[in-house]
Amino acid sequence: MNAPEYHSNKPKSKNVIINFWRFLQEDSWQSWLVSLVLLVVLIRFVFFPLLSLVTGSSLPLVVIESCSMYHESSFDSWWNEHSEWYEANGIEKTDFEKFPFRNGLNKGDIIFVWGYSNYKSGDIIIFEPNLGSSALHPIIHRVVAEGPYQTKGDHNFAQLVGGDPANSQNIDETNIDKEQIIGKSVFRIPYLGWIKLVFFEPFRLSGDRGLCS
Repeated sequence: MNAPEYHSNKPKSKNVIINFWRFLQEDSWQSWLVSLVLLVVLIRFVFFPLLSLVTGSSLPLVVIESCSMYHESSFDSWWNEHSEWYEANGIEKTDFEKFPFRNGLNKGDIIFVWGYSNYKSGDIIIFEPNLGSSALHPIIHRVVAEGPYQTKGDHNFAQLVGGDPANSQNIDETNIDKEQIIGKSVFRIPYLGWIKLVFFEPFRLSGDRGLCS
């Protein structure tokens, strides 16, 4: 009785891989489309989970979407215009000069978020909106007080307080629980986030579109 023949699938599998690799190297729209899909899948399901693990933050990369942290001029000029609020709340110019990102952040900046840390006055933190707020995205503002945490946007002349009729999204940044905090900004890439923002700008309110000024 003859023994059954055994055919290995290894050569066939190897050929499939080689042919697929050659396909990806083709200069065709089909190859470009498949490569783009693979890149998105790789970033979404491999790169971001690994980055979240390393940084300890559920949101390791964030794009600045508004002008609330924007400085419209040099640091000295900005301070002369905004100093009244800070000095009334115990923050002097010499204190602010030591803060990270003392010149603020620009719309379109990409920031790296670090979640393995305690937060202190001057840090720029990313935190979830409070209950009762209609804000859809995390807020990125500078810590101006601790216990409880309070923040303020560098470009804003006052804090956002819940119940204020002028505060359309009912954001309250005067009583932030540590559980709301996603992390703090540790590094930025200027303006690269505009690659994403340009697709959403047409749907924003007219006053929120474009570069900060």
